[in-house]
Amino acid sequence: MVKNFLNDEAGFIVSAELILVSTILVIGLIVGLVELQASILHELNDLGEAIGSLNQSYSYAGTVTTKGVHNITTAGSAYQDLSDVNCCDCNDGASLYCTNPSIKEGSGS
Repeated sequence: MVKNFLNDEAGFIVSAELILVSTILVIGLIVGLVELQASILHELNDLGEAIGSLNQSYSYAGTVTTKGVHNITTAGSAYQDLSDVNCCDCNDGASLYCTNPSIKEGSGS
């Protein structure tokens, strides 16, 4: 009985095939997750650009109402939304930094 057990190699091929198939599946899963991360990043970048390009300017005129001898006035207000060139309103893709890199003093030639 021990001799039959030691000479039995029936499960070896199945184990090798299982390791090969699982390795291929894990590699494919990693590549798929990287592509999923890249596509989600691009979509969120598009959403951020869309929100950043909304014009938030507003204005409303003041009113003057006369009730008998009294004048009732409401002051108007206005706000103009300008793009912040130096404060990360840039739409240059999925970058984490919008400012140009600075060169440290005394580094190199």
